[in-house]
Amino acid sequence: MNKLIQSTLIAFATLTALTLALPADAAGRAKARGATTNAAGGVTAGSAAVGAGPKGGRHARGAGVTTDGAGNAVASSGGAAETAGGGRAARASQTTASADGSFSRHGGAAAESAAGGRLQTSGSASGDGNGNLSGVRNTSATSASGSSYQGQTTAASGQGVQHSGTCYNAEGVAVACPR
Repeated sequence: MNKLIQSTLIAFATLTALTLALPADAAGRAKARGATTNAAGGVTAGSAAVGAGPKGGRHARGAGVTTDGAGNAVASSGGAAETAGGGRAARASQTTASADGSFSRHGGAAAESAAGGRLQTSGSASGDGNGNLSGVRNTSATSASGSSYQGQTTAASGQGVQHSGTCYNAEGVAVACPR
């Protein structure tokens, strides 16, 4: 299954490089998808798409999944986009599900506005197949003027949800977060 993940990421990176290399005045889309049985007795499938708009925006995305015929599966996906005005965003995730009911998911995203504001977030969630769940999300955001926010949210079976977050002014001094 790791070969599928590696192949999916390589294909996605290639597609992203190709679409971001398109001239700004080129417009169009391309899509590909396919599925096949695999040696583990399951199915391997994937899809990818790239495109560019007439005003210079462009995007790429890809996804892949593989199963082993015994009830286990791994899926990965990612995407990236750039606006004509210079804003950019990207995301990626991977999910694993096992025949025993356990699962894990990891993912993240980042974005930057043309004006310079930035956002990053990453998170994970898991379950053991017996009803015990846990998850965490970390978020960081910075405005174009330099003020920022750093936060974390966690959750676990029997413990509820906890959140902590701090806001900072452009000088890096902690300040009250606006509501």
